[in-house]
Amino acid sequence: MSAARLLLLSYLLFKEAHAQPGSFWHITDLHLDRTYNLTDAPELVCASSNKRPAANAGKFGDYVCDSSWHLINSTVYAMKAILPDPDFIVWTGDNTPHVPDEDLGDEEVLNIISNLTHIIKQVFPRTKVYSALGNHDYHPKSQLPARPNHIYNQTAAMWQDWLDPESQETFKRGGYYTEKLLSRTGFRMLVLNTNLYSDHNNLTVGMDDPAGQFLWADRVLSEAADNKEKVYVIGHIPPGFFEKKRGKPWFTPEFNQKYLDLIQKHHSVILGQFFGHHHTDSFRMFYSAEDSPIGTMFLSPGVTPWKTTLPGVVDGANNPGIRVFEYDPQTLLVKDVVTHYLNLTYANVARGRWEKEYRLTESFRVPDASPASMHQVLELIANNHRYLQKYYEFNSVSYDRTECNRDCRVDHVCAARQVDFNRYESCLKIEGAAAIYGGSLSVLSVAVGVVLASR
Repeated sequence: MSAARLLLLSYLLFKEAHAQPGSFWHITDLHLDRTYNLTDAPELVCASSNKRPAANAGKFGDYVCDSSWHLINSTVYAMKAILPDPDFIVWTGDNTPHVPDEDLGDEEVLNIISNLTHIIKQVFPRTKVYSALGNHDYHPKSQLPARPNHIYNQTAAMWQDWLDPESQETFKRGGYYTEKLLSRTGFRMLVLNTNLYSDHNNLTVGMDDPAGQFLWADRVLSEAADNKEKVYVIGHIPPGFFEKKRGKPWFTPEFNQKYLDLIQKHHSVILGQFFGHHHTDSFRMFYSAEDSPIGTMFLSPGVTPWKTTLPGVVDGANNPGIRVFEYDPQTLLVKDVVTHYLNLTYANVARGRWEKEYRLTESFRVPDASPASMHQVLELIANNHRYLQKYYEFNSVSYDRTECNRDCRVDHVCAARQVDFNRYESCLKIEGAAAIYGGSLSVLSVAVGVVLASR
């Protein structure tokens, strides 16, 4: 090879290795509460507090309330200041407040979705947005039907600038769609309506495949493989378990297994899954039958700071969070995750300062955010208390800085490690026993001990 060609090859390899990553925003769980109003009566500041006193309420909000309009406005303009020209935006739903169904209605739900759609379009007029429905984006909440309806139709109309004609049709039919990612050959976005699989959705009880979404997704992913496409999957409610309440799933067992089967079957074309619903910062691992890491679902933190009322969760609030994903524009491999947040307490007493909370590769010392690297992150969390504590504080977006004890460790490790219901239960036993023995026993020996003890 001539010196000139060798030099050119070296340059091209260098250029590829140092290529600028692509980047996109992920926002979720905005939960706008239009009743938010500073008043001398703390229990009347917002409807979403359900009469819990908002003792430290300020213009940016309060931890017992859903998002004020000022917080929403601050969030979207912070996105513009931090990353003004993203490749696209992922918006994974839950836009109305946590109030009783009788305090909302079809039109109020649609008005709130419209308000949020408008400000995103206003601030990012030329940015493609891939948007998914949350369980709070329907009336009554969580009761999303497996058939066409008024809210699907009206939402499709609001989002028509972001949806191609075929996407509008499948969205009206079942709240889901697929499109070429950025209209590029070889890349695809799959937007799911996982609210159909919720254990709170009474309308899909007894159904085998609500709205035919599993069959449709299987076909889309099979065609993606045939066409050598790479795929991102987005949705609102994730499978598996909530890390802040032991044994709390979101899907019914049957739908959880179907989702897991879908990902395991098509993992070779799925380069990332991006969901919300928890309001917390977390992730879920997917493994092959041989326990090799084959996929990661990233659960981004919510914008709302609302303190959950789910029984058993202690002080389950969070600081508002938004997230940038960096990815390889040639392969869609997720290269890094950068979370930005607003310290709500500081914002209310001083100023609304959005700042970087952490960068994944720096905080957990991994080369990228691939499934193999996220498996390394999970092992660090499981086996090193310093990393566990760091992850725990990130989980609430630097709101809860208390110590993550042995039970806390088990809950977070098993929720991240096992999406499968039965394997999750086994993980609780194994990790619980390991915690009792101070983590000094191997997983195998602990597992044997659990089996012997159960005889």
